[in-house]
Formats: sequence, C-alpha cells, structure tokens
Amino acid sequence: MTRLAFLFALGLSTLALANSPAADWSRFRGPNGSGVGEGTLPPIDPKKPFWKTPIPGKGISSPIIVKGKIFLQTGAMDGKTRSLLCLDAANGKTLWTKDVPGSPAKPKSIHPKNTLASSTPASDGEQVYCVWWDGAALSLSAYDLSGNERWSSSLGGWDSQHGPGSSPVVHGGMVYVNIDDDEHAELVAFDAKTGDRKWIAERKHYRASYTTPLVLKRGSRPDELLLGTTTAITSYDPATGKVNWEFELPWPKGSKILRVIGHPVYVAGLLVMSGGDGDGSRFMIAVDPEKKTKVWGLDRKSLPYVPCMLVKDDLLFWIGDKPGGQAACAEPRTGNVLYSEEITTLPPSSSPVLVGDKILMVAEDGQIVVFKAAKELDVVSNVKLGEGVFASPALADGRLYIRGTKHLYCFGK
Repeated sequence: MTRLAFLFALGLSTLALANSPAADWSRFRGPNGSGVGEGTLPPIDPKKPFWKTPIPGKGISSPIIVKGKIFLQTGAMDGKTRSLLCLDAANGKTLWTKDVPGSPAKPKSIHPKNTLASSTPASDGEQVYCVWWDGAALSLSAYDLSGNERWSSSLGGWDSQHGPGSSPVVHGGMVYVNIDDDEHAELVAFDAKTGDRKWIAERKHYRASYTTPLVLKRGSRPDELLLGTTTAITSYDPATGKVNWEFELPWPKGSKILRVIGHPVYVAGLLVMSGGDGDGSRFMIAVDPEKKTKVWGLDRKSLPYVPCMLVKDDLLFWIGDKPGGQAACAEPRTGNVLYSEEITTLPPSSSPVLVGDKILMVAEDGQIVVFKAAKELDVVSNVKLGEGVFASPALADGRLYIRGTKHLYCFGK
C-alpha cells in the first residue's frame, strides 16, 4: 500500500469512528437492566464535572441516553405538571420539554422517598416511552425524539401507600409495563409503533412490587420475558404473554411476605432475586430455572431491598441498604458471602453500576464510592457529590451521568 493510499484508508477509518453511534443507555439500568456500562469509568471530581445543569421540579427518574440526547422525567413542585425533559448529552442544555397535566398525591398515597416522577423512560432509538402518574391513575405514552406524542394509553388506577415507580421496557417491537400495586398485578404488552394493547398477563398480587422485566437468554432457546415479584418468578413468551414456567416464592406459613423492587439477575445458571421491607426485613433466593427449584436462600439485614444487583465473572455483587450501604460479594452457586462491609454512612436508594472491573454506588446523601468487582473488597475512591441522590446513575459514550436532587451531573470527556 502506498503512503497516500494508507493515509486515505486511515482517514476513512477515523471518519467512520467519528460518525459511529455512541453506546446508548436506553432504559432503567442500561442494556437489559444489567447496570453494566462499556469502556472505563471516568474520573469523578464533584468540583469539576464535565458539565452540571439544574433540573426543575422533583423526581427520581433516572436519565437515559439515546443518540446523543438525555431523557428523564420530573414533576413540578406544586404537583400540577409532569414533564419529559430532553437534554443535549454534549453540554447539558435543554433541547425541549414535554408537559402533561397532573395533580398532587393524596395523603398516605406515596412514600416520603418516592416522587411524582419516579419512572425511568425507555427507548428503542426511534421513540421514547414514559409511564406517567397523574396522582390517581397511570398511563403509558410514546414520543418521537423531537417530543411529538405518537400515542398514549391508560394503564388504570394505582392503589398503594408507596406510590408507583415501575419503568417500561422495550424489546422486539413491544413495550412492557409491570403494574403491581396492593390491589392487582398484571404484566401488559403494547405494540411500540401503534400503542395497541397486545396482551395482558394477570398475576397473583399481595404487596406492591416495582420490578422491571428482563429478557432471559439461555443458549439456543427462544428469548424469555422474565418478571419477578412478591409472589413468583415467571417466564413469559414475549410475543403472546403465554407462561413458559413459573416458580412461586415459598413463603413459610406465618412469615412476613416481603416486597420486591430490584429485578432478578441471571448468574451461573441461576436466577437470584432479593426483597425486603421498611422494617429491615430482607431475603434473597436463588432458583434453578431448569428444575424450577430453590437452590439456596439468605435472610440477613445486609441484603438489598431497593438497589438492584450486579453480575461480574460469575460473581454476585450487591449494596445492602440497611442501615448504611454494605458492599457485598457472594458465590452465586452456593450463596456463600465472601464479604459484606459497610462503605457509606447513609443507605442508597439508587442501584450500583459496573464499568470494567469497577463498581460505583451512590448513597442518599451523595457519597460516591467506587470499589473493585473482586472477591475481596478494595475501595478505589470515596467522594461527596454535594447534594442528595435517589436516582440510579447512567453510563454512555465514556461519560457518567448522576441525577442529584437539584442537578444532573456529567463526568467524563
């Protein structure tokens, strides 16, 4: 190859890389809800973010990043409006805002840590899907990336003292929403393009659960849509809603039945799910999806209730949320806990994320701790953001996004 030809080929390669799409974070906890980001974790200096922008109102909706745009939901402080915000990921500037009407929450209809905008939107790269709560009922709406509404559908009322917070999931041209309050439970599927309701799967209910579905891939088997709640872990056919199999949670007679917020994770051929209660009760169960049997169970206060778990190299990681934040690692086949140590003073309400060999967690007071995803605890950094954090972080294109109680922060280049 001549020097001229080499330089021409190099220029084309550089141009292709420059115009290649950035890695998106298109739903709650990123790709398939795994909480795993690509690349390396950028340096985190709260005094020197890449950019920092104020977010109006109040909400704990996590940001998603699609085609260089950030989407997140918020609620007006007076409770009369809910909004979908679209920001430029390069500089944090607001590109557009889509408002929908609402009303303040009724007394005893929402948890003190919950908000009027707690659902994280999801996107298929063409549209953004939002679950709205107007203070009484739920709805699902679809918008194009310019903020034009494409369709909207009612999801019915919501009856729970904690308020709603489930997030939609998009897969194979369908949008799925878990509706699980104190009175009824169902998994609903919509056509992503038209908003037509494709199927409804009724579920046994007991206490409100907030888990998002995930797509379970096992070898050459067809994709399974998996949902775990207080009553059962269920595998559905994504296209029809037909139940492939179900494992009912074996609550002992007379025991307190606990809520599930974080979805199950698939690790070492097992499904592991955790749950809890505000009184400090916790549980964790590992299920063999082949045999539909319980493999092991844990009952300790250092287990996670609200935060989701992480998987790395056939190891299970979690952050406990009572009373502080306990970083833990376990062997998934046995449930053997390798370590469980408190690393933050206050507990987290957000879920941790994994980048490379590093796990990042954020406590409710904004304390950010990074530690190695290894069999021994190795804390890499420990800093304070300067404001509270209740939303889960997001990662895309080498940047870390953290929504605080007042601002959205971006770290990276």
